[in-house]
Amino acid sequence: MQRRNWLVAATALALTTPFLASTALAQAWPARPIKLVVPFPPGGLIDNMARLVAPKLAQELGQAIVVDNKPGAGGNLGAAEAARAAADGYTLLMASPPLTISPALYSKLPYKPEQIAPIALLGRVPNVLMVNPASGINSLAELTALAQSKPGQLNYASNGQGTSLHLSAELYKSQSGAFVTHIPYRGAAAGLTGLMAGEVNLMFDNLPSALGLIQSGKLKALAVTTPLRSSALPGVPTMEEAGMKGYQVFAWFGVAAPAGLPAPVQQKLEQALERVASQPEVKAAMLKAGAEPAWANAQGLASFMQADMAQWKKVAAFAKISLD
Repeated sequence: MQRRNWLVAATALALTTPFLASTALAQAWPARPIKLVVPFPPGGLIDNMARLVAPKLAQELGQAIVVDNKPGAGGNLGAAEAARAAADGYTLLMASPPLTISPALYSKLPYKPEQIAPIALLGRVPNVLMVNPASGINSLAELTALAQSKPGQLNYASNGQGTSLHLSAELYKSQSGAFVTHIPYRGAAAGLTGLMAGEVNLMFDNLPSALGLIQSGKLKALAVTTPLRSSALPGVPTMEEAGMKGYQVFAWFGVAAPAGLPAPVQQKLEQALERVASQPEVKAAMLKAGAEPAWANAQGLASFMQADMAQWKKVAAFAKISLD
């Protein structure tokens, strides 16, 4: 009888030990400051969102969140640094479109996509299709008809090869059958200037950076690229409403980590981020910046990233884009 009781007790201990260890790990983390890698320079949308979220997340976790800008190679250098870090919860990555675009454009990356684990989606940002008001073009249908009637004679600006703005235009070309020539500029601001000067005929841009020019009448918005209209431009239709079925593109931001994060740490982090994302002041700040709050957990973000990557692989193949 004593031996039987001992076996029962030992079995119970074996079953509860992993649970107790998991609970202890979650309670112990974080025990020191956490680094949040931003793969872009200070001052841009992704950096601004990181600096909005970081202090709120620090309050939830009880440890400082240090924003560390690591720009370069279209966001790939920062992603590589996060991918190489220990999967202990002390290095996080501000996730954004390069994580789904770069694998479609490069056969060799400084990291493997599977080395990055999605944690949470926090928000998304519409792109907006614009023309110069002097062009007389008032709708997506008019633009497409003109482009189709003059193949290769119209051109569009972007902020460089392989960017989301470049690929947004190539997706439009693939769906419309219109041939429009790409004119890459050194940054979105230069492209917008070129559009206002009449150097190019159209341009896709992230809504926050273009909003002021649209509201002042210097540029005309034809459509936004998200499934729903933007609250910042409620009178502007979506691409689908304007006649381009299935067209959907948006910049996005969230949090990722090195793959292999302990499950209790990931769960604690995901829950903390959900509380941050639900705060009214955080939502208001996102909207003020031209972003739309859009929460998704780790599984939801992973599903979105897989679908987004598949879309960009098709566009890259259509446009014959390779950045190796």
